[in-house]
Amino acid sequence: MKAVRVLPRAEGGQLAVQDIPTPQPGPGEVLVRVRASGINYGEIKYMREHRTGAPMTAGVEFAGEVASVGAQVRGWREGDRVMGHGRGCHAQYVIAAPLALMPVPPEVSWVDAAAFPNVFITAHDALVSNGELKAGETVFINGASGGVGMAAVMAASALGAKVIASSRSAAKLERLAGYGVDVGVNASSESQVEAIMAATDGRGVDVIIDTIGGTVFEDHIKSLAVKGRLVNLARLGGASTAQVDLNLLWLNRLKLIGATFRTRTEAERLACVQACARDLMHFFREGKLRLPIDRTFQMDAIGEAYAYIERSQHMGKIVLIAD
Repeated sequence: MKAVRVLPRAEGGQLAVQDIPTPQPGPGEVLVRVRASGINYGEIKYMREHRTGAPMTAGVEFAGEVASVGAQVRGWREGDRVMGHGRGCHAQYVIAAPLALMPVPPEVSWVDAAAFPNVFITAHDALVSNGELKAGETVFINGASGGVGMAAVMAASALGAKVIASSRSAAKLERLAGYGVDVGVNASSESQVEAIMAATDGRGVDVIIDTIGGTVFEDHIKSLAVKGRLVNLARLGGASTAQVDLNLLWLNRLKLIGATFRTRTEAERLACVQACARDLMHFFREGKLRLPIDRTFQMDAIGEAYAYIERSQHMGKIVLIAD
């Protein structure tokens, strides 16, 4: 089968599409014929870190058809349309755990299905499992035009929250209004704290989903309501340290939470998939959680796809076609 391989520095340190053996499912495993796989910004950083190790297949989400199942698998059979979260997904076939799979309705395209798993599992974990977001609460989401940001906007809106979101692009903010943003904040020209306080009558927000990191942490602390929760998913702003006003942290009884899949066990990861499916799949079936697809690339153009996503000019998802 064809697969996108990350080569270690000793072998050139590059991405390469190579022919490798097609895996076979063991007991408790499902083999999926991949039709499309979502590309995520986090892959690029992980890929660079991994280049000191052995060759590996890239990709963490996919959509396709069940090709075969191993012994002891219940609930899935050959021909089922599925999407899922896993490892080595930028390939023509992938091995998945049954609990890592979710059904794909027949009317949903492979491209739309491949855009769902990683970003919505991440967004649900941040909003619900960590942020404890409830209907009627207010959430602020920065970097809202990226894949995870848009998924968080759409999921929070579907769950009944008021959504305040920021972007550095006025054009992207205008588009985001159609995906569930109630109040847009232009991060290039507006004060986050002032905009949030104006939108909440001075109360602040209940939850912040942050992908920027240290450069905006001080404003986040000032933007939270009493008993507010700040969930950090990434440090795309570059700063890994932050100023924190401990007086506000103490006085407002705030929670600061880090969320990542890197240090989770396999059981924890699968639990996140199932929690997302429980709370969000009915919205997906109803057509309420379909990310816009910015571009698709053929597998042989994976280098071009990664370069495109690094330029951060896209809005929505970038998807690889497993030809």
